[in-house]
Amino acid sequence: MANVLEIMAASVPSWGARLAYGDTETVDGRQLLPVAVVAFGFGAGEGSGDIPDTDFSPARTGEGSGGGGGGYSLPIGAYTAGPDGLVFRPNPIALLAVTVLLVSTVGTAVVRIVRAAG
Repeated sequence: MANVLEIMAASVPSWGARLAYGDTETVDGRQLLPVAVVAFGFGAGEGSGDIPDTDFSPARTGEGSGGGGGGYSLPIGAYTAGPDGLVFRPNPIALLAVTVLLVSTVGTAVVRIVRAAG
């Protein structure tokens, strides 16, 4: 199993680059290069062992295995060609989602600080 995870982890940099910057598209005569934040995670487990005989349970032999992975991609905007060169245009929906999370996190932190100080 370790070999499979090593192979997958070694290929992540090429996946990330392809997913973070999409293919160039032409919309209304302007070229756009979509940009996203991409994150991956992988994990594995393994186990074995003998469980001795106790008052609570009989002796047994343990085994185990497992693995998994996941990832996400959040579209944050696009680069567009303009008269002054490349310009980054943020995705307003992603910007709003990040702002809501940031404001709620800061608000929760302020409430906890005020309660702790009072």
